[in-house]
Amino acid sequence: MTAVRPTFPTPDHDHGRCAADALSHAERVCERRAQKFTPIRRQVLEALLSSHRPLGAYEVIDELAKSMPRPAPITVYRALDFLMNNGLVHRIESRNAYLACAHDHDAAAMIAFLICEQCGSVGEIPAAPLAQSLNAAARATGFTPTLSVVEITGTCAHCQKAS
Repeated sequence: MTAVRPTFPTPDHDHGRCAADALSHAERVCERRAQKFTPIRRQVLEALLSSHRPLGAYEVIDELAKSMPRPAPITVYRALDFLMNNGLVHRIESRNAYLACAHDHDAAAMIAFLICEQCGSVGEIPAAPLAQSLNAAARATGFTPTLSVVEITGTCAHCQKAS
């Protein structure tokens, strides 16, 4: 069982350890699922782990270009698809961006993203009761939901304290 992570890491947390733990988690997930964690997939995940903020695909490309030849967009999109399909990355719809995930939840788990409007950090929280209510309301209208994404904007506790 993995240790509980805070929704928003403290500004002075050991980010190197945080990123290393997330990479280790990704390796275990891929090994458990008999998936290949190729160098480009690792590099894309490392780019996303450079902060706790979501990055757009072209921001990922820019990050990668700092240490390697600029990858083709299709290469990065394929890596992002792989990482999303394996629960290692989430897409933040409102930002058209991607966020690394090191939580142990299954692909069907409903989560809500908490997006800080001041610092840009994104946290995730379990949202199963909310999902059940939304799905029930949708089904009551005859609609069959397939994917629910909940994004809540506001101000994280760290930014509130800094104000």
